[in-house]
Amino acid sequence: MLSVIEAGLLTTVQDLGRAGYRHLGVPLCGALDRQALLLANRLLANPDNAPVLEFSTGPVSLCFRRDSWISLTGADFAATIDGQAIWCGWRSKINAGQRLNLRGCHRGMRGYLAVDGGICVPLVMGSAATDLHAVMGGHLGRALSAGDILPLGKTGTGITTRLGVKLPSWSPHVRVLTTQETLSFTPESRQAFWTQAWRVSPQSNRMGARLEGNALRLEQPLEMLSHAVMPGVIQVPPSGQPIVLLADAQTTGGYPKIAVVIAADLWKLAQARPGQAIYFHRVTQQEAQAATARWQSYFHRLTRGIDAN
Repeated sequence: MLSVIEAGLLTTVQDLGRAGYRHLGVPLCGALDRQALLLANRLLANPDNAPVLEFSTGPVSLCFRRDSWISLTGADFAATIDGQAIWCGWRSKINAGQRLNLRGCHRGMRGYLAVDGGICVPLVMGSAATDLHAVMGGHLGRALSAGDILPLGKTGTGITTRLGVKLPSWSPHVRVLTTQETLSFTPESRQAFWTQAWRVSPQSNRMGARLEGNALRLEQPLEMLSHAVMPGVIQVPPSGQPIVLLADAQTTGGYPKIAVVIAADLWKLAQARPGQAIYFHRVTQQEAQAATARWQSYFHRLTRGIDAN
């Protein structure tokens, strides 16, 4: 069992998401930084889709009721076990009765905590992901609160030693693909989209990263029927301020799409803090596929290194 002493502002149970139901209007949800979730689970030899905790603001304080191995990835929060500092990107032992405390992060926006055996919550449509808007999945379909108790899955990985890895470096440069509507924007707007620094708005949330900069304008009004959208799509509402759709985003929309963030870089939006600058760079389909292949190679090499220890 895992007891929540302090829950922070928005701590939720997440996995890789509720895939396969978008045609029914069900969002993906799941971890905003999928690479961080994968890394946390692989450090513990958990299945890739094992449920973890995603947190964005401390303080978070958790008391473990069984001996466990844990790993922290994503944002670099100040973390201690009974006052002893532990590192982000490492797996660490925590004994029954000890407390894990997380405070403000040094970099990034969202952190991930995996436990050997995973967080054990009922699956909804095959996923443990918390859908805050539909109030389903995770722990009672909501963010965690002080006093909550979470069951843990069975352990048995045979881990005996601490182990750490080098975390991927965050940068503000985000690669995107163009869309059928890209050329519907004025030349000045297209130039602004590629060259200016877009600031992440404090109004951003799990549905979308709202950006602030010079407003983007269409060449002429564009009547669009509601159509399918997905995480990574960059919509431009009438305000001209782009919105990058994230994991909790709706499944359909009617705003023109100026670009789509490639899968390999979407995690950067999850880790961008309000006020930080983002720069977009156009790539080809082949370059996007190569970026995904590099991530796959990274995790393959990571798993081999972990298995060797």
